[in-house]
Amino acid sequence: MRMAWPQYDGIRQRSRFSSITSTREQLLPLELTTLLLAGFLAAAVTAFADLGLKIPGHSIIRAIFPMAFGLAVAPRRGAGCVMGGSAMISAMMFRWGGHSIGYGAMTSLFVTGPMLDVAVHWMKSGRRLYFGLALAGLTSNMIAFLIRGGIKYFGADHAHGLLLASWKLKAVFTYPVCGLVAGLFSAWVWFRFRDSNEND
Repeated sequence: MRMAWPQYDGIRQRSRFSSITSTREQLLPLELTTLLLAGFLAAAVTAFADLGLKIPGHSIIRAIFPMAFGLAVAPRRGAGCVMGGSAMISAMMFRWGGHSIGYGAMTSLFVTGPMLDVAVHWMKSGRRLYFGLALAGLTSNMIAFLIRGGIKYFGADHAHGLLLASWKLKAVFTYPVCGLVAGLFSAWVWFRFRDSNEND
């Protein structure tokens, strides 16, 4: 029995994978597998890949980039929540296996998928889609900033990073910038700015 799952048609038309994405209303097994793997990949990259950047908030790219790919291949409504759930389960498994993920990175990993769903639901044209992904990255990272800052403030993060005051001076700028840049970069890689039939 196949599950009916509506698409974001405007997103599908602007996906760089539009030639292979399904136009059916029924969810295909390959699409579900892609979404689950995208969430797993986001968690795996967050847990194991060190980009070598010493910029507070940069880990958002490790969450949003694979999830934007999943959305481009399987542009189904609620796809972000599926990827977020997969990422959450995968991240918990990695933590149980002894691979630590920072609180800020964990937060952005959990909320990025749902934020993508919220953002792209209303933003289906090329310009709005780019804006939507940038907004998703920004919102996700600002939530991560609040969680990370709260943990530092209440002293639960003695072993890492800068003191709260010096960290906050950097993070208050770098978290929103990293979120915006990561969202825009992901949109640029996985989606066309305009559909081939658009003139504006």
